[in-house]
This record gives sequence, structure tokens and C-alpha cells, in this order.
Amino acid sequence: MKLSLLKAVLAATLAFASPALAQTPLGEWVHAASVNGTPKYPAGFERFDYVNPDAPKAGTLRLSARGSFDTFNPILPKGQVASGIGLIYETLMTPSLDEVNVSYGLIAQDMMIAPDYTSVSFRINPEARWQDGEPVTAEDVVWSFQKLMEVNPDNVQYYGDVTGAEVSEPGVVTFSFKSGENRELPDILGQLLVLPQHWWEGTDAAGNKRNIAESTLELPLGSGPYVLADFQTGQTLRYELDEDYWGKNHPTQIGTNNIAEIRYEYFLDEAVTFEAFKGDQLDFWSEYIARRWATAYDFPAVAEGRVVKEEFPQDEASSGEMSGFIPNLRRPIFQDQRVREALNYAFDFEQLNSTVFFDQYERINSFFYNLPFASKDLPQGKELEILESVRDQLPPEVFTEPYTNPVNGSEQALRGNLRTALGLLTEAGYRLDGTRLIDANGEQLSFEILSHQPTLEPMIANLTTNLAKIGIAATMRMVDTPQYINRIRSYDYDMIYGSWAQSFSPGNEQRFFFGSASANEEGSRNYAGIADPGIDALIEMVIAAKDRPTQEAATAALDRTLLAHHYVIPGYTLTYSRTARWNRYSHPENLPEFSSGFPTIWWWDEAKAEATGGAL
Repeated sequence: MKLSLLKAVLAATLAFASPALAQTPLGEWVHAASVNGTPKYPAGFERFDYVNPDAPKAGTLRLSARGSFDTFNPILPKGQVASGIGLIYETLMTPSLDEVNVSYGLIAQDMMIAPDYTSVSFRINPEARWQDGEPVTAEDVVWSFQKLMEVNPDNVQYYGDVTGAEVSEPGVVTFSFKSGENRELPDILGQLLVLPQHWWEGTDAAGNKRNIAESTLELPLGSGPYVLADFQTGQTLRYELDEDYWGKNHPTQIGTNNIAEIRYEYFLDEAVTFEAFKGDQLDFWSEYIARRWATAYDFPAVAEGRVVKEEFPQDEASSGEMSGFIPNLRRPIFQDQRVREALNYAFDFEQLNSTVFFDQYERINSFFYNLPFASKDLPQGKELEILESVRDQLPPEVFTEPYTNPVNGSEQALRGNLRTALGLLTEAGYRLDGTRLIDANGEQLSFEILSHQPTLEPMIANLTTNLAKIGIAATMRMVDTPQYINRIRSYDYDMIYGSWAQSFSPGNEQRFFFGSASANEEGSRNYAGIADPGIDALIEMVIAAKDRPTQEAATAALDRTLLAHHYVIPGYTLTYSRTARWNRYSHPENLPEFSSGFPTIWWWDEAKAEATGGAL
């Protein structure tokens, strides 16, 4: 599931306006599903409020991608899938951008949740078509689900509560569940990517049988608004708007997908990519480097108004995040909680923020940062009741100490925090021997931080330099992207800088992030190797929550416990996206609350393009 960060008061109001966890009526066919509240748009609605229904279908958008690609198969667990491949595929349901966790029928005309939550059924839209004109069928949906499970082991745990998928009647697919505890499953299955069974089980132009379990660079077939028109292997991709797209008059699609051609150009070096943007070889740039945002937009096109800088809080308004340095608990040196806690005292975020980040960032202090149910203060009420139920499996400080990050920013503060770190390390059995921190066997405490992003070098250097002051030999290892991905999948690292995105409706993805069953499952996102019975118990409480207040409280309890274990040296984040673009595009005056909508609801503006010059 694709997610971004957010925290507007309005977002919180919308997310928690009703006490029920799921407002979708049970036992009847409905056009929309909501995890947190009543859908804004009624059955038979004309279009989403935030789109421009008269937007022209024209123009070109040139985007960049990093590295390379080697497959058009969207479900393989390995390899580099082509950027933008989602443009040609669709899901059963599709979200609106002005609501939180509300989705409307697309390939599925409507859906029905069993009264006891033990199944969900989707009725396929009879108008849905593949790009070769064949109808999208319930059999396609069942086959897609089965292949997702067979081909990609990452999905086995994610869909672990689903016991089966079947065509229960013509045009209807039904998913059955282990129990009625997981109230989010209907929404999760509405996000299922649907693939064409007849195409994948057919043969290519050379007569070779296709195989969904293998990589391919054959131009794929989808049901979405774009077709992949042509490409250069590993270098460029060109998508064209499908004039025969079945859903162009669908209420969820009116006013969307307005750019006639979308191109992706691959680059190996980020600095080179930015120069390409400055040189009008690319149309849009998402900025991730604070220094560049503050100092590098002084080229003539910006001063002349031909390049527009714009920040979008909407892009960070519907989800949360934890990012930071993640120690691999599969390594013995990180299994002691005191060691993990000590490392945080050496990270001088405040110094980085003032000297490198131009004071643009905020320090993260929660696994659900920016979400209104992140833990704070001491537990009370329902959250305390939940924590008490598993007290014997939790760190005692969960009940007595709110989590706070150490504050550095000055030599005096850093010295004090390093002394605190040394105290914790001494308790863990280490001692200083000259300039080396050693264990009882005389071995120096040392580890490697694996990365593939040169932009992280200043942050890694900040940590390693300060750790050296207390005798810890921490080093950085920079590798290329394919090697990094392979090592992450096999947990072949001491520490990484990673992240987890979180939604307004946390659920069974928490097992994949932090559950014991995923700790040694290759390819899971349990980067830290967390295998803790208290964490497992709290995750199950989040999943099984039957009302919104209980889900909020269980999530805060999970957050508080994860923090108390010091599984991460928390990093930093923005509460808005930073973008720059060549001024050839327009967007609705009133953007939706929870996304800038780029490029889906934007359009090519001929007058702006002519004034900007250099347009294709």
C-alpha cells in the first residue's frame, strides 16, 4: 500500500469523527468502503469534487527514475520493476483523495462484507475491460490473488488471515477469512492488483508460453488508463493515454489521467538528474535534499518564473512514518537493549538540522509520527488497560517514562549525552580501554552501516564520528542499489537507515513490520529482526480492535512499547513535500485535503507551456 505523512487537524477530525472502526454496512452490496467513517460520495455520484472535469487530455510529462529496470512483471519479489508500471493496472477499489481510508468501486462494481466479518465479496463491473477488449472477470481476480501468494512470499504473511478466494457466483469473487477479528481485511483486498489471466497463460509473439513467476520485458497488458507504448531497456519508458480506456467515464476517473504521454528517463547519479531537470530535460522534480532546496534554485528559469517551486502539505497529510538508523537484532551486539539505547545519545540531530538541513526538519519521536494516535505522555485510560493486560511481557519503563529523544546541538550537551551512553554501555558489560570500547573478551564494539544513498553520508558521518569519541568503531559501507536490495532481503547488514510508512488505519501490516513470524522471513520489512511476545500481543490487539477508540489505544500502546525497546535511532522528517516543475501544468484551485494529486488530476496547460518555452 502506497502511503505519505500527514497531520492536519482536519485530517484528525475526519479520521476519528465516528467511534466505529468500519462504517461500511454489513451484509449488503455497497458502492464504497470506509475504514473510519461514512463515505462522502453517495451511490451514483457524478465525480470527485476536487477534479476538473473539463481538463484537456494533452501534453507530455517527463519524469526521472533512479538506477535501471529489468522487468515489467509487477509482482515479482526480486528484480527492478519498471517505474510507472502501475499506470497500466488497476485495483478492485480506488481511493478518493479528499477522505481518509475510503475507497470506491472500480474494477469491482460494489462489495459486500459478511455480517460476521468472515468474508468479503466483490461484484465485478461488467464494463471493465482489458486493453485487448477482453472482459475483466472474477476468475482474473481469483487467479491474481493466487499468483500473488505463490510468486511473492512477501504476500503470504500480509494476506495471512485470508483462507481462500473463489468465484462464488458468476461475476462475483469471495474472499474467506480465518475469523472475523481482522476488520481491515475487506479494505486491504479492495486494493488487490488485478492481472489478466488469459494473457499471462497465453504465448508471446514468438510462440513462447508466458510465466507469471518469471521476469519479462514483453510489453504488458493491463486494464488501466495508460499503455506502455515503447521503451529502451534499462533507460527509458514511454506511456500513452489509452483512448479506448474502459473507465474514462467512470465517476472515479473523470477529470483524472489528463497527461497524454508520460515518460521516464533513468539516471544513475542524482546530481546528474538534477542538472537534467535544470536543463529542461525533465519536467518535475521532488526535492529530498534540504541544502539543495535552500541554495540550488538560483538558476535563471526560477527567477523568470519558468520553473515553479511549490510545497504541498497535502502530500504529507494522510499517514505517518518512522525512519532512522535500524540495528539488526540478528547480530548479537544489538540484542542488549542498553546498547541500542546508548547509540541514540550519539546522534546529534540538532547539529545536523542547523548546519546541513537548514532547520527544515523535525525529529521523529514515534513509530506513528504525525498521526493523532501516536503515543504521548504516560499511558492512561483504554491504552493503560491494554498495556496492563500484557504487563509481564513489556519493559517496565512503558508505564513510568514517556519516550523522549536525547537533545544535543552543543558540545556541552553532546558530552553529557555521551557520558550517559557510556554509562549504559558499562552496564551492558563494555569498558573503555584507551580509545577502544571493549567487551569482556577484549573485542572492540564495532559495526557497519550499510547504505546506497550518498545523500545519507552526512547523517551517517554524524553518528559514526560521535560514536568514535566513546570508543565504538562504526563505519559506513556504500553499495550500489541492486546489491543493497539483495542484502536487505537477506538481512545481510549490521545497521541501515530505513523507514516504515503508517496509515490512519494500522492493521495486519504491523505483523510484517514488527511481528515475530516475519523476523526471519526473507524479504519482510522487519528490518530490525524484532521477535518479542509483548509486541506480538499488541499487534494482534490492533488488528482485532472492534471499534475506533480501541484501535487508537492499542496502536498507541504498540508505539509506546516499540519505542521503549529502542529498536531504532529515530531520524527526521518533513511535514510537506518539496517540488519544482517547469511551468507547463495546472492543477485544480482547491486541491484535495490528502494529496497534491500530481500528476493524476493535473493537466497540460498550453498557454503556460507556450510562455515557458522549450516544450516538446
